[in-house]
Amino acid sequence: MTAAAPPQIPLIEEFLQAMSADRGLARNSLDAYRRDLEAAASRLAATGSTIESCDAEDLRRALAGWHTDGLAPRSVARRLSALRQMMAWLVEERRRDDNPCRWIDNPKAPATLPKSLSESEITALIAAAQRLQPDRKALQMTAMLELLYATGLRVSELVSLPADQFRRDLATIIVQGKGGRERLVALGGPARLAVSRWLAHLDETGAGAAAHFLFPVGDTHITRQQFASALKRLSQAAGIDASRVSPHILRHSFATHMLNRGADLRGLQTLLGHADISTTQIYTATRPDRLAGLVAEAHPLAGARQQD
Repeated sequence: MTAAAPPQIPLIEEFLQAMSADRGLARNSLDAYRRDLEAAASRLAATGSTIESCDAEDLRRALAGWHTDGLAPRSVARRLSALRQMMAWLVEERRRDDNPCRWIDNPKAPATLPKSLSESEITALIAAAQRLQPDRKALQMTAMLELLYATGLRVSELVSLPADQFRRDLATIIVQGKGGRERLVALGGPARLAVSRWLAHLDETGAGAAAHFLFPVGDTHITRQQFASALKRLSQAAGIDASRVSPHILRHSFATHMLNRGADLRGLQTLLGHADISTTQIYTATRPDRLAGLVAEAHPLAGARQQD
């Protein structure tokens, strides 16, 4: 017996076509909306309602059912977001009089703390990179790791770095981040040394003169995926669980270690290229002991209270 198709498929498809036309969403995004809306329509149908006819109480029952089923809060919030947008479209099309989602609060998802490696694990990764064969692979991977850990760059920023800035052996470089925003990033001694050795190798092999990118591959540069795969293999050579290592985790490690060693939050925000400091503040949750220590050391009355 053929299973019944999820309810309201034509209506959902009509909404998705409108979304595609108005917002130019990619197919993956449209497929995600489709899955969430079909799941919502099925849940509402089980309670005798539809996307066009449901009210806020119907939606609350649907949310309660998803929670009972053990659906993650983020998944519930995503389904509700898809419903909210479809309801708004139905109101705009005059096929509903109201959007009942406006009476429903998004479920609160637990904050995910950024994961990071220890300083000794970072050292082990760099040492493993220096042992790679042939020399070209060792020099390139060492330069990429030293740069990533010294600056906290996003992997997309790292792989697309132009070579010309580094040929001047500057203590700072200009990085173009999200939204085309530029920021000044400082380079430490180890990173500058690793890059200079890599550039010297490129020049010796004749690849440097024509290379626009610091890490060239033909006429373009190494991809994010290629670097991530190489990093996974390197973590195994360093004796570190590969599931714990990624370019983004190295960025988190940079931020966490900088904060642990006394960097101020505003400075860290600038280095990371965060548009909003609230994005940077999540790193403070990884070390509550540091915050307590900061108050004990810096507050003018902390010493007096301890003496009482």
